[in-house]
Amino acid sequence: MSASKPEAFLLSATDGGVWRGRRAWRRLRRFACPALAIALAVPAPADNAAATVNVDANTNRHAINPNIYGVAYASTADMAALNAPLNRWGGNATTRYNWQIDAHSSAADWYFETYPDGSGTPSGSADNFVATTRAAHNGAEPVLTIPMIDLLANLGPGRSTLPGFSVKKYGAQTKVDPYNADAGNGISAATGGNISNNDPADTGAANSPDLQKAWVQHFVAKYGPASAATGIKYYLLDNEPSLWRSTHRDVHPAAPTYDEVWSKILAYAPAVRAGDPTARIGAGEEWGWWAMYFSGLDQDHGNAAATSDYVTHGNVYYYPWLLQKISAYKQQTGVQLIDFITIHAYNGAPGNDDDSASGQALRNRETRILWDPAYQDPSWYGDIGINGRILNWIPTLKAMVSQYSPGLQIGITEYNWGDEANLNGATTQADVLGIYGREGVDLATRWTVARNDTTRYVTYLASQIYRNYDGNLSTFGETSIAAAVANPDNLSAFAAARTADGALTVLVINKQQGSTPVTVNLANFTPGVAAQVWQINSASQSSISHLPDAGITGGAIAASVPSQSITLFVVPAGTAVTPTPTPTPTPTPTPSPTVSSGGGGGGGGSLSPGFILLLMSLAFTRWLTRSRQSGRI
Repeated sequence: MSASKPEAFLLSATDGGVWRGRRAWRRLRRFACPALAIALAVPAPADNAAATVNVDANTNRHAINPNIYGVAYASTADMAALNAPLNRWGGNATTRYNWQIDAHSSAADWYFETYPDGSGTPSGSADNFVATTRAAHNGAEPVLTIPMIDLLANLGPGRSTLPGFSVKKYGAQTKVDPYNADAGNGISAATGGNISNNDPADTGAANSPDLQKAWVQHFVAKYGPASAATGIKYYLLDNEPSLWRSTHRDVHPAAPTYDEVWSKILAYAPAVRAGDPTARIGAGEEWGWWAMYFSGLDQDHGNAAATSDYVTHGNVYYYPWLLQKISAYKQQTGVQLIDFITIHAYNGAPGNDDDSASGQALRNRETRILWDPAYQDPSWYGDIGINGRILNWIPTLKAMVSQYSPGLQIGITEYNWGDEANLNGATTQADVLGIYGREGVDLATRWTVARNDTTRYVTYLASQIYRNYDGNLSTFGETSIAAAVANPDNLSAFAAARTADGALTVLVINKQQGSTPVTVNLANFTPGVAAQVWQINSASQSSISHLPDAGITGGAIAASVPSQSITLFVVPAGTAVTPTPTPTPTPTPTPSPTVSSGGGGGGGGSLSPGFILLLMSLAFTRWLTRSRQSGRI
């Protein structure tokens, strides 16, 4: 509702109320205080029931690792605008990246072809990625993927593309690259099945731990060690290895097993350590919830058979088994093989582009898979039958680490909850980041930046509001504190203390359609008189709006948050009021009678100013009366 036409003054037109109301409003604006004018305006009725956010600055305090706000493949401009701390070089194309010839394979994403990434300068595209990341000048770090697969990408004469399933060599296939008729999809047109007799050497060049060690040494020579300000700090061991059997089946058609993946980690992690002893290494890198439990072999054939990885490894699931091996290695050698156990955490439902009412409601609920020990996931994740449909993803992964390999950190190196162009995608992204901070994730990189070639989607802003809400690199606080709500499926909230200025930052996410009255109660914190308000809503889908400050009364903020909106309250620290001690009463002495030195009646030695004014007023009135009687005025 516009402040210039408050409903309190829009009376019926039949009695001239509109005209009188507008005149009254002009008088009120001229003579009354603005706060009173606002108070008199009747707000539009709320669409949803009132909600309460209870913030307690002394409860559940723990550090938020800023590395949870990372992205993947961001440009310099986006790294700067998002103030993102990490930029990941990862995904399917990096599994077979050959740094010596600067080439990669598109794998199953595009007809199993190899492609040059530049002119042939060793590590050229990777070095450019580092430069792109660092050019943001915000302290951001690249996160680079080290291939562990046996065969890297090769190229043909003149750095030409090579097909993994040549039509000329292996016959007609159900689809071919529209730009290269010799590159098939690896599915025989004659049988409808996968071509299995191809030669991996058609596109492959041998990989080895020494080759990857040399790549790390290249980075050390160019940028310094990880311990230096300019060194490369983070490396990840490959990408989704249990899916090599499908994503890279032209060179690795067999389903990876527990033992194969462990042997790769055991070979390549020390190679990275040897190349740069101070670098931080992540491993696991699996594609989703199921892959924490089932190897590639067990994903294909189930884990109940006598020959399954699960059964042949003592009825122990995949990640717990790997963590036990990593811990045993440290006990035997004294060396921490890796620093992070990582996973890719995508939602199982709804579909990526589903913005229907039902899809939005499901997406609002599905963030519970990250943290809720009672939420039964209705998606296909739940259909797998592990833990009675309960994922409780982050606490479960942390519990695995605590039980099997204490001391490791956890990373979520891919996630994307879809619907990027719409407000439901934005509220979900804000919710996910808040959950990562509250639940203690150590590192996260979103896949990828929420934009297309020309447009930054509203979901982009949901990342930005945590790291650069005002365009001056102001951030959500770095110490998580409690922010309790009744139903996070409708309205969720996250809060954090900020050391730099002592402020509290409170993010309120109205996931539902319609406006919602909300009261933010601030416990164990002395606030200032008003909070800054920053917001993403239906009217501000291309930038974060700075709204008028919200008053704080009795340690609480009362506001109405719009439909599907993200509101950040920046609450300054106030000055604690020290009670003034009550003075001890002192008896007033009884005055002694005095004798006036002048003539006339007794009393004090002087006339009071009020009495003098009274005499002057009487004298003036007398003069005025006489002047009128005489006609002088």
